[in-house]
Amino acid sequence: MSIDVNNESGTEVDEQAILDIARYALARMRIHPLSELSVIVVDADAMEQLHIQWMDLPGPTDVMSFPMDELRPPSKDEEEPPQGLLGDIVLCPEVATRQGAEAPTQHSMDEELQLLTVHGVLHLLGYDHEEPDEKAEMFGLQAAIVDDWRAEKGLTGPSPAPTVS
Repeated sequence: MSIDVNNESGTEVDEQAILDIARYALARMRIHPLSELSVIVVDADAMEQLHIQWMDLPGPTDVMSFPMDELRPPSKDEEEPPQGLLGDIVLCPEVATRQGAEAPTQHSMDEELQLLTVHGVLHLLGYDHEEPDEKAEMFGLQAAIVDDWRAEKGLTGPSPAPTVS
């Protein structure tokens, strides 16, 4: 799996954890190991520009996903998943800091960025949360991936509650 993490935000973030959880999520979703993903960490101003340009919404947001080859998790019958370019995930540590502090189970910016990374991966794979059933599926899968990754890493304490908008 080729995953690039590029921090353009000016904020120190745990890039290795972002890389690790993205790799874990993609493996869990059975995405071809030769697929490519880019994760870009930007400041609030850059995120706000993207949010306005692509969503026509004001202010910075927490995470945005830009799919490329529209890869999907393979069905259980498929032996070999297709490979390709997954796309880009853009994260904003300033929004992540605020969301982590405001969450029911307060957590750090880095924990929120890990959650947002998984959220972005799922969006790249076609998951959405517009409808209640879609939201339940996506957020349930997101929580399972984050919880399992944290357990595998031996991280203690409660996992971050979903705060993604």
